[in-house]
Amino acid sequence: MNARAKIWLAAVGGILAALTVAAVFLPQSYRLAAICDFTDTLLLASGAASFIPLALQSRGRMRLFWSLIILGLTMWLCYQLAWTYNEVVLRRDVPELYAGDIVLFLDIVPLMAALALRPHASEDEYAGRLGRLDFALLLVWWLYLYVLIVIPWQYVQANIPAYNHDLDTLYLIEKLAYLAGLAACWVSSKGHWKKLYASLFGMSFTYVSSSTIANWAISRHAYYTGSVYDVPLACAMAWITWIGLTTRVDQSNADAVETSTVYSVWIARCGMIAVFTLPLFAVWTISDALIPPRIRLYRIVLTLGAAIVMGVMVFVRQHMLDRELIHLLNQSQESFDHLKRLQAQILQSERVASVGQLVGGAAHELNNPITAMLGYSDLLLSTSLNAEQRPLAAKIGQQVRRTKSLVASLISFARQTPAAKTPVDLNTLARTAVKLAQPQWEALQIGLHTDFDADLPKVLGDSNQLLQVCVQLLGNCLHLMDESGTTILSVSTRREQGIALLEISTPSTPAENCAPAGRTTEVVTDADDGFSACQGILQEHHGQVSRRQREDGAICLRVELPTLEATAPRSQAATVPVLWQSEPFA
Repeated sequence: MNARAKIWLAAVGGILAALTVAAVFLPQSYRLAAICDFTDTLLLASGAASFIPLALQSRGRMRLFWSLIILGLTMWLCYQLAWTYNEVVLRRDVPELYAGDIVLFLDIVPLMAALALRPHASEDEYAGRLGRLDFALLLVWWLYLYVLIVIPWQYVQANIPAYNHDLDTLYLIEKLAYLAGLAACWVSSKGHWKKLYASLFGMSFTYVSSSTIANWAISRHAYYTGSVYDVPLACAMAWITWIGLTTRVDQSNADAVETSTVYSVWIARCGMIAVFTLPLFAVWTISDALIPPRIRLYRIVLTLGAAIVMGVMVFVRQHMLDRELIHLLNQSQESFDHLKRLQAQILQSERVASVGQLVGGAAHELNNPITAMLGYSDLLLSTSLNAEQRPLAAKIGQQVRRTKSLVASLISFARQTPAAKTPVDLNTLARTAVKLAQPQWEALQIGLHTDFDADLPKVLGDSNQLLQVCVQLLGNCLHLMDESGTTILSVSTRREQGIALLEISTPSTPAENCAPAGRTTEVVTDADDGFSACQGILQEHHGQVSRRQREDGAICLRVELPTLEATAPRSQAATVPVLWQSEPFA
């Protein structure tokens, strides 16, 4: 508590002490009544003002909660100002049939509304809207009770004893209902909220009990303004300031409890009970023979009007509830559909995982004989073979290497584990792939021409996977060249608008752009199985591959990968699909 709050509380304590001394030692007089009225006014104004910073520093439902408390206290203050105006300024007693009594009766309604918000519990938007409508229904009901029971004795047919009796009884019922709501919130809350509700309950109980005692004293003609009966009332008013100054917004937002559907159900039931009481009040009005005819007619008409108003509110509430139920039903259906799709995806993933395990096991088993076949084919080439046997032996080694590359692709597919990506030099990968394929293109007597861009920026990726792509594409291109009889192969790299390009082409296809004149067709060979692994790898690297062949036999394989500086912005977009279509070279 800061120094200003301490000074504020000290001033409130001084005012309360002065009133107590005056009530004990001063006789009944105008001066004592003025001291009491001004003291009560200052205490109520102080209490309402102490909650203003809480409302200004809060948001949403919390601000509404504190604002409703301020509204209730302000209505109480207005009634006290009217009372002070009559006793101090006009120097007369408050009239027996006083129109301002409705303000005193309704000042508890905003406080009940604040409790209905349940700021100590989490609440969704729908529950908040529905709860506010339920409270509006109860508010109309309380107003109906006052206009039904109290107002007739004031304006329809004046009757002071009946007016005072019905007003005091109804006001006591309202205060007891408010105390019951405070007790329910006190029990269901925790932490700082429990302390806040306990303080509000203590203050309200003090006020209710002291006002009840004061009414008893009035009936015995023992009460006068400024008597000792006013001291407990002033204590309750001073307690309000202490509650407002000792509560903090950060504390009020903590210790929230989970919402319970029981509370919402009982609020709705209370609203329904309020509607069903209207016919009971109508029956009571008709059956009571002691009620004057004018009041009986007034109450019947009023009950009919209240039934129409509250019936409309119930209809609106049911309409909101139906819309919410339909919305929840649609959400449940969507969730069920999503669950079914997720289940299908899980089953498909399990199948793919099983196939991957099967493929991985088979590929590992094939590696041993393939390695042996490759060793024997190389050993055969190292022996003395005639001109007719050497090409055949070279083709055996070439096919074994292609099979080994395919098995490596299957193993990579079976792992299905994303590898860590690091900056990679595409030129180095291309040179390594050319070096690894050297026995193959030398055995086929194919010349190789390379043109690597020395300023080519690095790409972000897994070097082993990208090397596998380069070796696979180079081997496939050599296979196609062997079948077409082409004897020169060109491998080049270059940069183009944030893209690193690797192009493998034959001499009849210009390596600069892979776009010669003439019609192109898609290359379809037995090596397409190896390209599937290349497609998957390049998709993971946000790249793409295209393969073209012209009618004259020109071949172009083109790999595109984003450069390192372009990887960050491109990684935020969707994965670029692999191009595998029949288009002109581009």
